[in-house]
Amino acid sequence: MKQQPLLGFLFAFTAACMWGSLPIALQQVLNVMDAQTVVWFRFAVAAIGLFFILNVTKKLPNWTVLRLRHWLLILLGIVGLSANFLLYNVALHYIPPTTSQIFSPLTSFGMLLAGVLLFKETFALHQKMGLGLLILGLILFFNQRAEDFLQFSTYVKGIVICISASLVWVTYGIAQKLMSHRLTAQQVLLPIYIGCTILFTPTATFSQVTHLNVLQIGCLIYCCLNTLIAYGAYAEALNHWDVTKVSAIVTQIPILTLIFSEVLVFILPDYVMGDDLNWISYIGALLVVSGALFSATGHRILVKIKGRKA
Repeated sequence: MKQQPLLGFLFAFTAACMWGSLPIALQQVLNVMDAQTVVWFRFAVAAIGLFFILNVTKKLPNWTVLRLRHWLLILLGIVGLSANFLLYNVALHYIPPTTSQIFSPLTSFGMLLAGVLLFKETFALHQKMGLGLLILGLILFFNQRAEDFLQFSTYVKGIVICISASLVWVTYGIAQKLMSHRLTAQQVLLPIYIGCTILFTPTATFSQVTHLNVLQIGCLIYCCLNTLIAYGAYAEALNHWDVTKVSAIVTQIPILTLIFSEVLVFILPDYVMGDDLNWISYIGALLVVSGALFSATGHRILVKIKGRKA
């Protein structure tokens, strides 16, 4: 497909904004509904919406090409993605949106390490440097929270749950990667969404919807559409732009969450949970994003530096 940088940027930025604003909307809904019910609604809407899109575009998966090992991979994807969604929702009971998203790059590094261990991929210099920047950034970001870590407060409990959510996503990522030679990403997601919906059906309490106010209903609708739109925009971005450039935009999610949170805390202080950050924490957030960015695009920078030396 012909490169269309502007269109690729718009799709990538849309996906990043959707993912960056998601935890803010989720927290509003989680004040009334339990995590498993919110997750059920998100997966159900995603499954129905994706089925409709694939049906209209005549791209529904051909189930006959799948063997037992493929269905086992789909089952692995269901477990990984459902655990990721549930743990992330639970974490938002204890930590603000910005803190939850500061760990978003861990999914990329988790996949990177899985690739090294399982697929014998190379852990390149720029990726090692990016990981180092990320770790340093996290230390600086939590510079005010030493006492919380020592006492293992509820804040730290939320952090542990959030990190677990990021790392367990790798299970889904591996399943998705191993299925890529059989089905497209969206075709793999359809049975996974359906499976996750079925998995959470016994635990969902649908009557909780009646307790939502107008703002919370709007946030629930947004959360349900978020998964479908964000993943769709991300897929389109990859169709129109280079992978590294799309990755560079997506790595900005923690910064976007920070911006959205600061703006909404100022406008709606009674509704949005903010982070009490100092200037060191802001530097830490920038280093986290820089580490993720350098891991995604640093190889180009290193090649240019070597080229100039030569």
